[in-house]
Amino acid sequence: MNAMVGPLVLSLKVAGLATLLVTVLGTVIAYFLANAKFRGKGLIESLLLLPMILPPTVTGYYLVILLGRFGFLGGPLFRWTGWNIMFTWQAAVVAASVVALPLVVRTAQSAIESVDREMIDSSTMLGYSQIETAIRVTLPLAWQGILAGIVLAFTRAIGEFGATLMLAGNIPGRTDTMPLAIYGYATSGDWQNAHVLVAILTLLSVAFLLVARQISRKLI
Repeated sequence: MNAMVGPLVLSLKVAGLATLLVTVLGTVIAYFLANAKFRGKGLIESLLLLPMILPPTVTGYYLVILLGRFGFLGGPLFRWTGWNIMFTWQAAVVAASVVALPLVVRTAQSAIESVDREMIDSSTMLGYSQIETAIRVTLPLAWQGILAGIVLAFTRAIGEFGATLMLAGNIPGRTDTMPLAIYGYATSGDWQNAHVLVAILTLLSVAFLLVARQISRKLI
């Protein structure tokens, strides 16, 4: 039982932190993209959505190149602090965040763009700043769409495998989230534990997808 509780708790921890991170970052990015017009906007939107298209192992490879001990960011960090994020549970959070971020950005951007422009203009005419208008008008009116993206992001984060394996590894008791634990049990022939974790992960995913579907139906 302990062999299954550990991956479950770690997965919930990683997915929860990743979802919190992409909720804040993704909503800010989505608001900016929904309201800004500049050359190269399409390219930036495409790059942000790239983790949805690339194989997770390729995304993980890029993360290793960026954050590894000799990476563009990980190298200087290691030289200055002696710490490297690879093969830690924090690396699993980073990997889950990267693959979940596009879901929040795309869904939140669509929701923000659907807000009645007249209401935003009215707020501006009343003397509210852009930030005040975003907090008082835009985000409250777009909250259901943003919430749907958040739920989908959590579901994606809790099921992340490839990028997590590349960046965090599969270290029992440290980085073995449920998908990695399932892989480990299956390759070692421990099908009983694999079946249990598969059932738990499937039920969690279905539950969150039903929640996202219910939210989406309210938007129609």
